[in-house]
Order: sequence, then C-alpha cells, then structure tokens
Amino acid sequence: MEDEVDRLVAAWRRERPDLDVEPLEVLSRVSRLARHLDRARRLAFSEHSLEPWEFDVLTALRRAGTPYQLSPGQLLTQTLVTSGTMTNRIDRLAKKGLVERLPDPSDRRGVLVRLTAEGRDRADQALAGLLDQERAILAELSRAQRGELAALLRQLTAPFDNIPG
Repeated sequence: MEDEVDRLVAAWRRERPDLDVEPLEVLSRVSRLARHLDRARRLAFSEHSLEPWEFDVLTALRRAGTPYQLSPGQLLTQTLVTSGTMTNRIDRLAKKGLVERLPDPSDRRGVLVRLTAEGRDRADQALAGLLDQERAILAELSRAQRGELAALLRQLTAPFDNIPG
C-alpha cells in the first residue's frame, strides 16, 4: 500500500538524488500522523466543551490522584507552559467551575489547584472519547505491532523528555 509520503520521497529522490531522504520516510509519517491525532484530539475534547490545553491541565490534576490537586509549579512542569500562561489557564478553568484554588497548608504564600467534581467528570469523559479516537487511528495494527511501535517511538522521544531544565 502506497501513501502520500511514498510519493513525496520518490519525488525528492528523483529531483535530489544527491541527498539521503530516508529520514523523510519516518518523520514525515510521524508529522502527518501528529496532524491526524491533533484533529482527533480536538474532536474528542470539543464533544465535552474542552480545549486541548484545558484537557491537559484537568488531566494532570486527575492523574495526581485523590484529592486531585497540584501546586501551580507542578502543573507548569507537567504541561510545559510559562507561569504567566498557567496563571491565566487556572483563572479561566476556575471561572468555568472546573478547578478551584485553595491555600497551601505547607506554604502560607502558596496555593493549590484542585479539580472540582465537574472538572473530574469532564476530564474522565473527554479521556474516554480521546481513547476511542486513538483506538480508531491504531486499528490497522495488531497488539504486537502497537507494542513494537510504542517501543521504537519511546527510543526517539526519551532523549527529549530527559533534557535538564
């Protein structure tokens, strides 16, 4: 079965035989798949009236376990945004009743961000919808193939996830 990347690579090999275009065979497919995944994510989240960034913050809190709360600094680490962006996101989620700010008992100056019951329900429902979308994307692969692909992609992404700072 041929795909668009096969055609793109063939064209580059014809036009630039002096270049090794082999990386395109993998990374162009990863890029195209990322675009399809982004569309699937947006669809799954919009069905629950969430933006992707809202899902990211809510699910970071949900994964924290009971009582589903983290400091803003912990949320920064998990979502890779600036402190100003996180403050704005927390404000917007609080306004929607999806999170609440609480005083941090271990730091008089600090706050904790806690998922509300509504925030937890929305995060859970959106996650279920996302998993349905992702299963559909992976449907052509066997369980063994999915495991192999996950291991190979982990090899490529781990160095980026373990960069200090």
